[in-house]
Amino acid sequence: MLTEILPGTVINNRYRINRLLGTGGFGRTYQAFDNQRFNEPCVLKEFVPTSFKPELLQKSKDLFEREAKVLHKIQHPQVPRFIAYFTENERMFTVQDYVDGKTYSQILSESLAKQGQPLSEAEVRTWLLDILPVLEYIHERKILHRDISLENIMLPYNCSKPMLIDFGVAKENFTEILSNDLLSNYDSIYKPVVGKYGYSPPEQLRLGNSYPSSDIYSLAVCAVVLLTGKMPRFLIDESLKWKWRSQVQVDNGFADILDKMLADVPNERYQTAQEIILSFNGLHHPHKNLPLNPQVNISFSDLLKFLALPHRQLSQIIIKNKNRKEAKQYLEDLLVLQQLEQQMRENNKMDGKEPSQAPIYLNLDFSEYCPKELINSIDFSLDITNNHT
Repeated sequence: MLTEILPGTVINNRYRINRLLGTGGFGRTYQAFDNQRFNEPCVLKEFVPTSFKPELLQKSKDLFEREAKVLHKIQHPQVPRFIAYFTENERMFTVQDYVDGKTYSQILSESLAKQGQPLSEAEVRTWLLDILPVLEYIHERKILHRDISLENIMLPYNCSKPMLIDFGVAKENFTEILSNDLLSNYDSIYKPVVGKYGYSPPEQLRLGNSYPSSDIYSLAVCAVVLLTGKMPRFLIDESLKWKWRSQVQVDNGFADILDKMLADVPNERYQTAQEIILSFNGLHHPHKNLPLNPQVNISFSDLLKFLALPHRQLSQIIIKNKNRKEAKQYLEDLLVLQQLEQQMRENNKMDGKEPSQAPIYLNLDFSEYCPKELINSIDFSLDITNNHT
C-alpha cells in the first residue's frame, strides 16, 4: 500500500503538498501549491491501488489514465480546469484547479442555522439554471458524472455561479471500475455501483446503469433538498415514492418540472438538460402554449440585434450541421420567446410586480459561442421585409 504523502513534499519538482483533502475510490486528493504558477493552489489526485494483483493493477491504472483523458476533454468555466497528468516514482497523479469556496451542503447548513430556513424557490431556480448548462456540456461529450450531490457542487468565493466538482467517477463511454472485492465474482451481468444513496436513481443503485437522465435525477434531488432543508431519506415514503411537495410550497409549474426529473423510470424523465431549460423558459412568459416555429419576417442583421445573447445551441447547429433551415428557424423561435419575455416584463412593470428573471437564452455571450465568420459563412434566406415593431 502506498503511504500518504507528507505536507511539504514536492512532487514533479513543481507541486508542494499542503494537506490531505480526502480519500476514496482508488485515489487520494491533496491540496498543493504550484511553484510554476506563483504558488497557486491546486488539487493533486494520486492513484492508490486497492490491490497489487497484476491483472487488477493494470486495469486500475488504465482506468485512472482514461479518467485523466476524460477530464482533459472538459473545458468549461464551471468545472475545475484540468492541468496535468504524470507519473513519478511509479506513482500516478492528475492535477486540477483548486476551488476555494463552499459546497452547497455547507451553504444549506448555514442557511438553516442562521436564517432558520432552506434556500428560497427563487434561489433554487437560479441555481438550477446556472448548473444545467454544465450537464448539457458534459452529456454532449458522452461524459456522465454519476455522483452529483450537494457535496459535489460548490460555490467559489470569487464566482456567482456553482461549479460541478469531483469527476472521479466520470468515465468516457460509461466505463465501470472494478474493485478488488468484486473481481473474483465479477461476471458480464453484474455491474458495480457508483453514486450516493438518496441522490442516485434506482437504475444506478440497483443495476449499475447510468444515463444522462440519471445525472438529471440526482440534480433534482439536490434541488428538493435545498428547497426543503431535509435529506432525501425524509422525503421518500415506505414505497420509495417522492413526497417532497408536502414539505414546501412552490409554484406548481416548477414542482412539475422537478417531479419529471425525479421519475423512477429513466425514459419518463427529461432526457437532456436543454429540455429542462426550455421548460423553465415556459414558466417565464404567459403564452406557454404558443407553438414554436412561428412565421417571422425579419432581416438577419436585425435578428442578431434583437438576439444579442442567444443560446449556444445555435452555434452547435452551425458548426456541426451547417443546417441553414434549422438554424434560421431556431433564431426565429428565440426571437419570439424574447419578445414574449419583454412583453411580460412590461406588463409586470405596469402591474407593480417584480420583474421576472431573464430567460436562459439571454445569459450567454453570443460572440463567445458563435464567431462572426461562422455566421457570415451561412447564407440565410430570410425575407428582408421587417414587420417587427
